[in-house]
Amino acid sequence: MTIKIDSKITKSEVVDKTEAQSADSAEVIHMHENLARPQVLQGSTYKIKTPLSEHALYVTINDIILNPGTEHELRRPFEIFINSKNMEHFQWIIALTRILSAVFRKGGDVTFLVDELRSVFDPHGGYFKKGGRYTPSIVAEIGDVIEQHMIAIGMLDQSRPDPQQQEFIDAKRREAEARQGDAPQDEFPTSAQLCRKCQTRAVVNLDNCLTCLNCGDSKCS
Repeated sequence: MTIKIDSKITKSEVVDKTEAQSADSAEVIHMHENLARPQVLQGSTYKIKTPLSEHALYVTINDIILNPGTEHELRRPFEIFINSKNMEHFQWIIALTRILSAVFRKGGDVTFLVDELRSVFDPHGGYFKKGGRYTPSIVAEIGDVIEQHMIAIGMLDQSRPDPQQQEFIDAKRREAEARQGDAPQDEFPTSAQLCRKCQTRAVVNLDNCLTCLNCGDSKCS
């Protein structure tokens, strides 16, 4: 397409597309450690009750809203607090919350904290939560809470089986209940074993094939 210029050209300039994009992105605020804490933060408090202690833990995660009211608006964890009447774990709880809060404020991908905390095992053994899921320690339970919070604010996607896998799991569950005649414990048969993949007591033996009714993991597939 030809464009005719009638007026005299007095000035010309080459616009760098990369510089123009960087100028636009400079207005977007990203999470970093020098970001000032607002006077008011939004947050959520989660209760953790374990058989390892008679007192519950209360985990509070406060979030900061970045670029509010724009297309770049994000909600990110800014700080974490853990309270309990049990003073036995006071020192390591204070240390853990300060380190986690510092990592949150550092910015970047902080979702790795979930797996790191879940890999901590109590030398005295873990416990089963409601639903049959095995939790190796209180620290791992805190990791579960952080994952739950990150899913709620959109930092993580909730991992669920695809429709075909869910159909397979449902069929196996019906087959297990029909064969064994078990009354379900929560949502899985009472004879179910622990799944090493999802740490849930949901593995049943069907036709000499161990199959998890929670995540679908099977030794025969």
